[in-house]
Amino acid sequence: MKNLKLLPVLFIASLLFIACSNDDDATPLPVNEEEVITTLTVTLTPDDGGTPIELQTRDLDGDGPNAPVITVLGNLNAGVTYNGNIILLNETVNPAENITTEVEEEAEEHQFFYTIGDGLDATTTYTNFDGNGNPLGTQFTLITGAVSSGNITFTLRHEPTKPNTGLVDAGGETDVAATFNVIIE
Repeated sequence: MKNLKLLPVLFIASLLFIACSNDDDATPLPVNEEEVITTLTVTLTPDDGGTPIELQTRDLDGDGPNAPVITVLGNLNAGVTYNGNIILLNETVNPAENITTEVEEEAEEHQFFYTIGDGLDATTTYTNFDGNGNPLGTQFTLITGAVSSGNITFTLRHEPTKPNTGLVDAGGETDVAATFNVIIE
């Protein structure tokens, strides 16, 4: 009689044993590797037809011992609207890979943030968005105010919370961040 009561338990245990499989033969899920970004170039083109300003950071050795090379080619003019465009490159390969294309294709998973430092009289506005209407930021408008100087930081976040109120509550991981000292004259 005791053996008959154990029969259902043994039956269920054998089913569990058979149902379990060895996952060693399973194909692993593909890993979406982070983009390698060596160069960030911001081009600011005045809407009045003036000379474009270029901000660039290049870090060809990544986390290596050499600091990034940061250049600011030109000063901004007071009271001007600039159309901004950001290009990201991976220059560890030849020819250089345009990472901007990948970021724009994965717009829901990326967002640029612009941080205007104390002392700089300027504002920014997003002009391109992801498929859900949330900011992407590879294109933007920068409007300069009075003569001033200070920093502007461009930060690209991967998988930020969208929508968000800015860099503070965006979360995600920073793909690249670059700070430029600019002058409005």
